[in-house]
Amino acid sequence: MATGPNYRRPLRRRVEGKTNYKKRLKLIRSGKLRAVIRASENHIIVQFIKSKYGGDQILVSGDSKELPKKFEWEANTGNLPASYLTGYLAGIRAKKEGIEEAILDLGIFYHRNRVYAAFKGVLDAGITIPHRDKFFPEELENRINGSHIENYAKLLKKEEPEKYQQVFSGYLDKKINPTKFTQIFENTLKIIENNE
Repeated sequence: MATGPNYRRPLRRRVEGKTNYKKRLKLIRSGKLRAVIRASENHIIVQFIKSKYGGDQILVSGDSKELPKKFEWEANTGNLPASYLTGYLAGIRAKKEGIEEAILDLGIFYHRNRVYAAFKGVLDAGITIPHRDKFFPEELENRINGSHIENYAKLLKKEEPEKYQQVFSGYLDKKINPTKFTQIFENTLKIIENNE
């Protein structure tokens, strides 16, 4: 560990890999609303935040935990389709509150593809957020609706039924058909559009 008269210990959240303070300061100084996307192992949260002295104010929020409770989402809340739906949900709520634009606050992020999917959902809801044209990975568009899960399930069911039972046991125990994953996605998307 470094020592000496000029050594300054980094802030705790920086050491833990939770906050990049230089990046955060630039975002706050912009004075614009921030679209904050954070992913954990099993969930994703999208918030629209206004920076204020004394603490940030959350104007609108969307959490993947809401999908099974309010929008009939039957699958896992920690996958790409759930991330997209959470971003879309937060974006629609932001539009209702009169939010038209924001800047993206990714912080120090992991689970990149899920964060990209949530960001795509916010954009598809009609919120303007500056980004590069080639920001998203090419294969993301084809995976947002869960077609990659559906195709894999069909392949396994046809070629390796035992492995299919093992890999998709969580879905099968809940009476969810993984070979119709895109249909589950479309149903939840329609419910979000109709109810929010």
